[in-house]
Amino acid sequence: MTTPRQQRAIAAYLGLAVGDALGATVEFMTPNEIRAEYGVHDRICGGGWLRLKPGQVTDDTTMSLALGQAILDAGGVDAQAIARAFDAWMRAKPVDIGNTVRRGILHFRRTGQTAVPPNEHDGGNGACMRVLPVALHLPDDDEAALRTACIAQAHVTHNSEVSDAGTICVARMLQLAIGGASIGNLLQGPVKTLIDAQPAFAFRDRRREENPSGYIVHTLRAVLQALYETDGFESCLVDVVNRGGDADTTGAIAGMLAGALYGLDAIPEHWLSKLDPSIRHACEAQAMALLPTARGCRVG
Repeated sequence: MTTPRQQRAIAAYLGLAVGDALGATVEFMTPNEIRAEYGVHDRICGGGWLRLKPGQVTDDTTMSLALGQAILDAGGVDAQAIARAFDAWMRAKPVDIGNTVRRGILHFRRTGQTAVPPNEHDGGNGACMRVLPVALHLPDDDEAALRTACIAQAHVTHNSEVSDAGTICVARMLQLAIGGASIGNLLQGPVKTLIDAQPAFAFRDRRREENPSGYIVHTLRAVLQALYETDGFESCLVDVVNRGGDADTTGAIAGMLAGALYGLDAIPEHWLSKLDPSIRHACEAQAMALLPTARGCRVG
């Protein structure tokens, strides 16, 4: 018998994979192009520019699983173990990989260093899309440890103040939602903290964020608008992926947050049944494995 906390953790991981698979079909399309081809895109059907099989996921999910396994193998958030895991992940030729992620992993191969140099142009969403395992592993009553762990995994590929801020915010939102917090709690807590520190992330009282790029600010404005302007898992994901742009990643981040908020029963079975069975099993197993390590965890 799983506890409500475990169920929300599983729902977050499956939400990540479902959002990734749903959004990948329309990645790099504009909203008008999506409407012309699909009307409303709401089916996990594969295709897209990567020519995926139905239910196949992209780097958002597989890189998260690589990070989660590194945490489990090392017994904590260890930058060296994470960098090695990312290196192995890239050597396995993933279906897709972002340019900033590739540069960061190549930097580790050349230098052995687990942090790329600071770069204001590294404000992409690649560190945020994979942060769920860190949020699951760390205790939810130690925000300093969470911040340190988020930065450790992020800086392997992304060393940017704005990327760090968005990634830490999403990790904290995940922790609170998995713990049972409401969407209002998230708005008044980590989201407000993020916007106070980085006003560019403000998502209310501005036009609808459509065709969002891989820049973390555009990504999270689209995700937060979709999350706060809908009232359920399915409506949130349909809203965000039909904005087009970097839709696999907006879908993945919205999916993990909505999964944590609305729970396992809110994820439509017609989406879950389409998900690659091996990915579904890996997400469920890793969510359960990461949670019990939360007490006595290590960040190194």
